[in-house]
Amino acid sequence: MKARRCIAVATVARSDFGLYQPLLERIAADPALELRLLVSGAHFDPRFGPTVREIETAGYAYEPGLAMHPESDDAAGVAQSLGQGVKAFAQAFGARRPDLLVLLGDRTEMLAPALAALPFNIPQAHLYGGKVTEGAIDERVRHALTKMSHLHFVSCQAYAERVLQMGEEPWRVFNYGSPGLDRIHGRQRPSREALCKDVGLDPAQPFLLVTFHPVTLEPGEQDSQVAALLQALEQSGLAVVATYPNADAGSVRIAASLEAFAARYPRGVRLLRNAGSRLYADLMAHAVAMVGNSSSGIGEAPSFELPVVNIGSRQDGAIKAANVIDVGYAAEEVQAGIRRATDSAFRAGLRGLRNPYGDGNASGRIAATLRDTPLDDRLLRKKFVDLPLRA
Repeated sequence: MKARRCIAVATVARSDFGLYQPLLERIAADPALELRLLVSGAHFDPRFGPTVREIETAGYAYEPGLAMHPESDDAAGVAQSLGQGVKAFAQAFGARRPDLLVLLGDRTEMLAPALAALPFNIPQAHLYGGKVTEGAIDERVRHALTKMSHLHFVSCQAYAERVLQMGEEPWRVFNYGSPGLDRIHGRQRPSREALCKDVGLDPAQPFLLVTFHPVTLEPGEQDSQVAALLQALEQSGLAVVATYPNADAGSVRIAASLEAFAARYPRGVRLLRNAGSRLYADLMAHAVAMVGNSSSGIGEAPSFELPVVNIGSRQDGAIKAANVIDVGYAAEEVQAGIRRATDSAFRAGLRGLRNPYGDGNASGRIAATLRDTPLDDRLLRKKFVDLPLRA
């Protein structure tokens, strides 16, 4: 009997696990594949959940001993935890080498499994390459993961062209769309009344969904940025469902500001440490608008025809649909963005909006490619494709 192909999937934060879930289901259901889930990073950080509980609730087993999160909320803590992560993943690969390693996105922690896999010559498959986020160090992490990987599953054609521009061979690049959309299409949503009851809001009151992460190329600015955001939210007069930021340098200060804001307005503000991918999607389905700088506003909100007020530079360079309203950090700009986003005419103009990141059928295509790609010398020996010289 032919041995199943072992697909190791590394997840380091709530953000990537939510995008992974449809793909994990496909891998687990394929009799030719064995899913090996490697859980690390912020999943084990009690300040942010811990979100490993969501993985357990979903019924996935994972390997012990890969915990990695910074002891302090600063650059040194992040760098030191990355070193710990490389060591932990190296030990896991030394004990058992997977056939393929799947990585997603651009978080700093995702470098740990990628770096650990290099000496073992493990082929790597990368999801969401080719994107540009000029306001974050994620930009460099994402492109580094692209160059370390052997297969590329991108979410739109413009990103495929960027990966090709980086010298990758065309046969390695697959534009299947975003697997994160697979969990949106075809799923029945709870009613607004049931959702508001779950989060403790008045169903008659419109609410904003708010997610604001540290802008890692603007260190030290998070206090003033989040203060302006909270001022704008207060002046909007709308209810707020806010989520904790990602576990980046500066996130603890943002979380503390959100906690204080929620304490001041206990009847109109709900703060969720970890909404989980299912609840977060339900909130997008029923929110009047989304406010912040999360990539979910760029990649998933278009599927809900949801207006998004995108604050600051974190998502600069990303492909954006017509639902996205770009504003600066000043409270007045955020207020103006909220007014426009919540205008009934703007929402009506989004009817029939096409999401540029795919049709919601990416995961099956990705799983089939992981299963069927020959793991041979051609895959492992990468060739750099030069662009034609300009005259």
